[in-house]
Amino acid sequence: MAMESQTPSANLDPITGAPGAHPVGTGVGAAVGGAAAGAAAGTVAGPLGTIAGAAVGAVLGGWVGKNVAEYVDPTAEDAYWQDNFHTRPYAEGARYEDYGPAYRYGVNAYRSFPDRSFDDMEPELSRHWPHSSEGSTLEWDRAKHATRDAWTRLSNSVERAVPGDSDKDGL
Repeated sequence: MAMESQTPSANLDPITGAPGAHPVGTGVGAAVGGAAAGAAAGTVAGPLGTIAGAAVGAVLGGWVGKNVAEYVDPTAEDAYWQDNFHTRPYAEGARYEDYGPAYRYGVNAYRSFPDRSFDDMEPELSRHWPHSSEGSTLEWDRAKHATRDAWTRLSNSVERAVPGDSDKDGL
């Protein structure tokens, strides 16, 4: 995994070119929608109905997923953490300039790997932190708490919007 520092982008939709596209949510929605529609069609029309339902469901699910991914807005996440980082026990007496890159790293990592748990990804995130720290003075032992917080906040937001345990964290 090449976890490199990512600069904010317009997140252009690959089909329409409109800003604000969320490919993670589109994919999640397509998978969930396709499975649900396929199962529903399959109970009525048998195996061929399942295939047709999955195709239609994927298209509709992609549209729904794009809307669900509005929960994964990097700008809103940055604003949230800037306003709330000081409430976290690991950030006592710290500056946002040190923890902000760790929160952004967690947001970007979750967006890249929404189907993985933080614990599964932590060794890899640790290895790539020095190259993704955006000048933060934090060592990984301190940055990982903020990275985990950002990951968990996004995971929980997405899971509230799309039922299931997408990151397999048991919550």
